[in-house]
Amino acid sequence: MTIIDVRSTEEYKSGHVENSINIPLQEIKDNLNDIKSFAQPIIFCCASGNRSGQATTLLRGKGIECSNGGSWIDVQQKNNN
Repeated sequence: MTIIDVRSTEEYKSGHVENSINIPLQEIKDNLNDIKSFAQPIIFCCASGNRSGQATTLLRGKGIECSNGGSWIDVQQKNNN
């Protein structure tokens, strides 16, 4: 499993899920080859679930197993349980 946070670098620096990877939404397309090599499933997160939803739709269309985890805080809480 890989957690990718699609918020901006500044947002990510203000708090994030431990061991998550920061790839801002606007850079997802440019990093598809790298993302394909990550352990699947991939869980996307952001501030509210909107941007991570966009990333999920894009990557599912490319055949990558992934899901929208919603906000990074929700993902962090699920990860800690």
